[in-house]
Amino acid sequence: MGVKRTVIMNRPNPNEAFPNPKIPSLCYIKNVVKNPNIIVGDYTYYDDVDGAEQFEKHVTHHYSFIGDKLIIGKFCAIARGVEFVMNGANHRMDCVTTYPFYIMGGDWGSAIAPVKEELPLKGDTVVGNDVWIGQNVTVMPGVHIGDGAIIGTNSVVASDIPPYAIAVGNPCRVIKKRFDDELIELLLQFKWWDKNIEEIEALMPILACRDLGKVKKEIKARL
Repeated sequence: MGVKRTVIMNRPNPNEAFPNPKIPSLCYIKNVVKNPNIIVGDYTYYDDVDGAEQFEKHVTHHYSFIGDKLIIGKFCAIARGVEFVMNGANHRMDCVTTYPFYIMGGDWGSAIAPVKEELPLKGDTVVGNDVWIGQNVTVMPGVHIGDGAIIGTNSVVASDIPPYAIAVGNPCRVIKKRFDDELIELLLQFKWWDKNIEEIEALMPILACRDLGKVKKEIKARL
């Protein structure tokens, strides 16, 4: 199809926390998180001038007794100020009070602690691959953000966002699809982010091409 192969001699190391010394605020998240319930794919980065290695502090109400996970795919771009609110932030609303007596310690916890099934848990929070999340976005518990989605600055994501959608606002709403349905389906089948790094480097001219008709042809030829 006429796409020139890209030869890369010096590539970023996905196992280093800070791949580019010229941008010290940029951090590959998987190399700095310690919580086993935060799972992040290769090359996904967080960028924060106040210290990108502090990403885990932006995952709030993440209590081990609940067991929910934050799962983020590969090649995601996460801007500064993004907050992931986990299930521990949810309060019961099916009782007279929403006050969580049971987490305050002492005999309160053992006397009236609800069983796990009674808690308003919404499951794992999942961010797909190649997702761009803008500055100061808040992602609520149990949300799933599809591959290739873009979340606009200052949005509050309280419901699922489909793949390759652009979504903004509070509450966050889809305003448009990035591409037509055919290209979206091709990309979801192709899953370029799961290929080995040499294949991805060879695909860079396609991934960065603005001629979407050509992109479709190139992907079809490889499926």
